[in-house]
Amino acid sequence: MRLVHDSNGGQHPLATQVDTADTILQQGLGLMFRRSIPDDYALVFRFGKAKRRDIHMLCVFFPIDVIWARDGEVVKVKTLRPWRGYGAAAADLLVELPAGNAAGVEVGDRIALVE
Repeated sequence: MRLVHDSNGGQHPLATQVDTADTILQQGLGLMFRRSIPDDYALVFRFGKAKRRDIHMLCVFFPIDVIWARDGEVVKVKTLRPWRGYGAAAADLLVELPAGNAAGVEVGDRIALVE
């Protein structure tokens, strides 16, 4: 599975190594307690409906980029600092990436998981 970014400039991969956080435990832990993640990695949270989704950086040791999307359309992009970062937006899809990997992703762009 890959995560791709679709903008006016075309489509390109954001991550080629994708894990999904499908259970309550996986969603609650996110990237907590990991010391690093690969450069081409994404952790994707899929939800059944759009509502406010919060991300905190407690026990996350490295900065990350977070993308909130609704029906595949990006509604917010934010870089979060280790231990202190926080972000929230209404979304049905949330993506955590290594810091810098969401550079160029803007509100209104589209993202998608592809097999």
